[in-house]
Amino acid sequence: MLTIDLTGRTLVVTGGLAGIGKGIADLFLQAGANVVIGDIACDWKEIIQDRLAVIRCDVTRAEDADKLIGFAVETFGRIDFVVNNSGISTMDYAVDIKEGDWDKVMDVNAKGVYLVSQAGARQMLRQGGGGRIINIASQAGKNGYRCMGGYVASKHAVLGFTKVMALELAREQILVNAVCPGIVETDMKRNERVEGAQLRGMTPEDILAEDCSQVPLGRTAEPEDVANVVLFLASPLASYMTGQAINVTGGMTMH
Repeated sequence: MLTIDLTGRTLVVTGGLAGIGKGIADLFLQAGANVVIGDIACDWKEIIQDRLAVIRCDVTRAEDADKLIGFAVETFGRIDFVVNNSGISTMDYAVDIKEGDWDKVMDVNAKGVYLVSQAGARQMLRQGGGGRIINIASQAGKNGYRCMGGYVASKHAVLGFTKVMALELAREQILVNAVCPGIVETDMKRNERVEGAQLRGMTPEDILAEDCSQVPLGRTAEPEDVANVVLFLASPLASYMTGQAINVTGGMTMH
């Protein structure tokens, strides 16, 4: 059986304490990598345990992005992979979106990717080039979805920035790709079902049934389904891929 061994390599992942981010962190640890999690939900200044380190990070702040990358280098000597996973959503019809909600979603989902990617790429260049930046976008970066205007706009921005960084960093062998998950069973998705049901006069159970009905494979995803593709993009198997936006949607999005 082919295995991916990342022993001695270092991953930095934002939003890694729950959901998709935790699935990614756990899988990279299993593959032998050192893992640094930056998460605003971290209650401590920093934690270091064997191959896992955790630090509080607000991805909307440039100083926090720089601190996260610096912490990873201080702890493990270098970085090899940056995964931008932090994300939030708010729900409302486009004509009712509050300016504050729009700004909050764009700050975390788009500005956060820009700041952490920039800090990570600068460190990779200082190391002499090479490395992988993997952005967790969404099929919402390719489609429109009712009541998700701010989120959809932010994920379209992530895909655009991914393509620009891929072009600019290719000569330095820094590969930049995006993963576009579909409907993943996380706390955020479950909260969206509650909010969406209220907006649309449905129940969360109705929304879940609707979700499943749209997926050709007949089920929604688990965080591990997304983590598997991220691990592939970090591996030597993806050494000729950059600027891509890979769907992990069970066939729900095919473009």
